[in-house]
Order: sequence, then C-alpha cells, then structure tokens
Amino acid sequence: MASALDYPARGKVLRVEGNVVVFNPAGTTYELHLQNHDGAELPSASPAAVSCYIRCNARKVWTMASGGNFVTPIFGPPRVVQGRVRYMEEHLGVVHAGAPVIVTWPTEGTAFDLINGPVIPGVMVNVTLLAGATFELAAAPVTQPG
Repeated sequence: MASALDYPARGKVLRVEGNVVVFNPAGTTYELHLQNHDGAELPSASPAAVSCYIRCNARKVWTMASGGNFVTPIFGPPRVVQGRVRYMEEHLGVVHAGAPVIVTWPTEGTAFDLINGPVIPGVMVNVTLLAGATFELAAAPVTQPG
C-alpha cells in the first residue's frame, strides 16, 4: 500500500544553523531553510546526497489549470509550493514542487479554491504555507514509485 513516505526528497544538506537545516533538493538551486522535525541528530553539511521528508501545513490551496513546479522563495523558509499532486490522503498529500513536499491540508473548507476541479492525484495545485516547514531524515533510501 502506498503512503506519503514513499516520496522522499533527495538532495544535500548545505549547512546546519542551530535547529535549522539548509537543504538543497537535487536538480535545483533552492536553499530551503527547514526546522528540525523532532530534535533528532541532524546530518552535517556534506557533498553526499541524503533522503528526507519535507513537511509543511497548508493555509490555502488553489487548483491550477496550468503552470510549473516551484517553491518560493528560492532561499529561505518555504512559503508557497506549486506542482502536481503525486499522492493523496484525506488530510495530506504529496506535491511535487521541484522536490516532493508532504502537505497537510487545511481543515476549513473555505481554505480551498477549486475553480479548476478537485484536489486529486495528477492535478496542479498552488499552496500557500503556514510557517514552520520541517526536515525529517528518511530512515533508509526509498525508490519512488513510477
């Protein structure tokens, strides 16, 4: 059975600043500032790639007719992610926004603007995030489903 944990982000830890991990997802120039998920020991900066989970909470979700995959800002804590939904559960989904991001959906129905259809796998979404995106090291490398 598939789960959100089947979609880790791969990339490099550029540096650790206190409880903040500066993560560079593979294939991007992003430097995402992410909070340590649970106080676990953090990896040090290394040229070796790591697998991790980027988690965040949505404030507002829009379905989009078209567009690209991105995270803004490029440097700093993520505030907006846009991309296709790769995996979906009732309360969370994985949005491929240059890197897979596990998004917990808002509980209020008014936080969804579904002018371009429902939020389902394959649909393009734009998500405004609450502060506090986190970095969680994946226990072991995982191959992503097709």
